[in-house]
Amino acid sequence: MTVQLRVYVPPHPLIKHWLAVARDAATPSVLFRSAITELGRWLTYEAAREWLPTIEATVQSPLDSCPATFINPEVPVAVVPILRAGLGLLEGAQTLLPLASIYHLGLVRDEETLEARCYLNKLPEKFDPQTRVLITDPMLATGGSIMRAMAELTQRGIDPALTRIVSVVAAPPALQKLSAAYPSLIIYTATIDETVNDRGFIVPGLGDAGDRIFGT
Repeated sequence: MTVQLRVYVPPHPLIKHWLAVARDAATPSVLFRSAITELGRWLTYEAAREWLPTIEATVQSPLDSCPATFINPEVPVAVVPILRAGLGLLEGAQTLLPLASIYHLGLVRDEETLEARCYLNKLPEKFDPQTRVLITDPMLATGGSIMRAMAELTQRGIDPALTRIVSVVAAPPALQKLSAAYPSLIIYTATIDETVNDRGFIVPGLGDAGDRIFGT
């Protein structure tokens, strides 16, 4: 059976609403930041479905004992925000994964070559192979940053099949690269745009998500 990259665009009205707010060039930075936070929350909710490991138990209700399902606390969960724009999605993701470890990865794109350069790497030398990893990166455009992030994670023992990527806007160049290199990955995004311009920006996209989140 051939493994193929799966990309989900959840048809949730709240995701559509906050995407519309984020796309609008007239949206002020403070509201844009709120929109990205909300998108991080709802996309993480979708990504966690059938991903977080669970255990079965029995609890005593006020009236009788009954079966119960809990998140398995022994299986590590990690969130890796791609700095700096990934921090915007992180806040929403953390509300749903409060016990997850946070590992920051700072990547900056050379505006001429569009290649990603790492300026901060807080990943551990080795992950537990069962670790569930959620990567937050608002824009999957040319694929340079996310491919660099995946390379850093897999060489530290992360299984792509246990990894989820949460983004706001994805584009074919990044998706094609990820599909060729990591076909077992699963991506959750608010939308897929078809065009990346010669500056490496998704069109219509959101503009520079980092600048809009932090008002710079």
